[in-house]
Amino acid sequence: MPIDFRNTNTLWSSILAETLKQVGLTTAIICPGSRSGPLAVAFAQHPHIEAIPVLDERSAAFFALGIARRSGLPVVLVCTSGTAGANFYPAVIEAEASQVSLFILTADRPPELRNCHAGQAIDQNKLYGHYPRWQGELALPSSEPDLLAYLRQTLIHAWQRCRWPVPGPIHLNVPFRDPLAPVSDPQTEVLETAFDVDHFFAAVQPHHPVVPTLELQALDPWLQKWQQCDRGIIIAGPAQPHDPEQYCTAVSQLAQALQWPVLGEGLSPIRNWVDCNPYLISTYDLLLRNQPLATQLQPQQVICLGTLPTSKVLRAWLTYHQPQTWFLDSTDHNVDALHSRSIHLRIQIETLVSRLNLPTIQQQRMDGYGNRTLPSYANAWLTADQKMRSTLDQAMAVQPELLESKVAWLISQSLPVGTPLFIANSMPIRDVEYFWHPGNLRIQPYFNRGANGIDGTLSTALGISHHQQGSVLLTGDLALLHDTNGFLLRNHWQGHLSIIVLNNNGGGIFQMLPISDFEPPFSQYFQTPQHIDFEQLASTYNIGWQKIQSWEQLQSSLNPLPEQGIRILEVACNCQNSTQWRTMLLNQDAASI
Repeated sequence: MPIDFRNTNTLWSSILAETLKQVGLTTAIICPGSRSGPLAVAFAQHPHIEAIPVLDERSAAFFALGIARRSGLPVVLVCTSGTAGANFYPAVIEAEASQVSLFILTADRPPELRNCHAGQAIDQNKLYGHYPRWQGELALPSSEPDLLAYLRQTLIHAWQRCRWPVPGPIHLNVPFRDPLAPVSDPQTEVLETAFDVDHFFAAVQPHHPVVPTLELQALDPWLQKWQQCDRGIIIAGPAQPHDPEQYCTAVSQLAQALQWPVLGEGLSPIRNWVDCNPYLISTYDLLLRNQPLATQLQPQQVICLGTLPTSKVLRAWLTYHQPQTWFLDSTDHNVDALHSRSIHLRIQIETLVSRLNLPTIQQQRMDGYGNRTLPSYANAWLTADQKMRSTLDQAMAVQPELLESKVAWLISQSLPVGTPLFIANSMPIRDVEYFWHPGNLRIQPYFNRGANGIDGTLSTALGISHHQQGSVLLTGDLALLHDTNGFLLRNHWQGHLSIIVLNNNGGGIFQMLPISDFEPPFSQYFQTPQHIDFEQLASTYNIGWQKIQSWEQLQSSLNPLPEQGIRILEVACNCQNSTQWRTMLLNQDAASI
């Protein structure tokens, strides 16, 4: 085991790194700095931890978030003292809100060098407020056996809190006295012969979080209500499950047992596993814009999986009709943004389905309607969805102009099977909800919808695509420009990422809001055009660039995907035309059903 006895700091830091490796750590992101030197050396020297140096702390934190989101394991973040750690803050907020495990280590000056203008020293205790799942400060490094045991057990506890009962960020402040470099100290080196490494780590083992469950008897009253209801819907909101096929199968089994339609958000993998879910409704946002139809389709009961979809139309419809709602979500979050008549069942859909005898439920449910006929309520949803899908597809197919909304529709049918796709916030995420075409390409959507910001868009996508042969980022120009330091990751990142940048020279989403009627100050202070030449930007970072001139060119550029490198596929769009066409699709098509 790589325990470094050269001095007290190297011993302390190498035990820290080894303990984390033994509980399951595979990746550490290291930001440069002097005070964090002992930690950087320990992780860099460890043969079984991938240590990746990243210059910009904000980019580093979102890169770590992307890796952690895809792997399901905590990723270590290391930075020096002072304001460096403050740049982790946006990613810490996102990690807490979207339940992603980040293990944050901020190096610090010792107590005697704080509050005395020693330089590069700020108050780092509870630096991230209430956002960490757990936080604390380690003791100063020591070679005393009792303190080394304290270090080991504190790290084990911190790792567990990073994953259980709900995944999220934890923060440890780590003070160091000099020497910060791995210089030799004879008093520490002599300890090596007496230190029993195997005994010290004998009880350290990976932590496997317990999946929250409910007793089957506790579900019986709700199950009976669901079975007795013939006007129920399941809403599959944004989801990033580690086993998307298992998730989609569970949703399908419950839907078919209850014969309830499934309103599938574009950010759910359910739209990419259509063959297992015959009750999928993908055009609900457009359908509910038709007021007579929305009234006809009002539900009595709703099962919502996780958080609600992005659609304001859907949320307003639910608020108006106030159906009895159950939220299936295993976290400790309040996911009911509508403050409805809701009941929170702290359980995952996969766990729920595994504990129910669904064949029996399905037989009972279907016998009540005789001859296995589809309930009229479900049939009304499916018929309307089929008509809307046909109308929408026809409009998309004949649109020759490069407009933002068609990109989401086109790539849903063009990407290689199993492509990881990161979708940026603002308009791309909404166009995916509105227009993503259901299919069986097994695409897994990824996104930062915890805090819904554009922070770290590129860096998160690079984290998700690290060690992947072909991945895609769908983003607007402003979200990409907000995180161009992410391109500095290219020297240590491995894989391929195609960046589809919808360049409408500004924040197109603001065109959809009432503020767009007020000019000035709309263009300068809201749309904020940047007039950036993306070909020159790509050249600066030595990455690929291609100007997309036609839909056929975009399709051919995406299938097959390259296996290595980063490239920008620029789709130049007229913002005004895109907004007008999107509005037409959302309103006129809805009125035609």
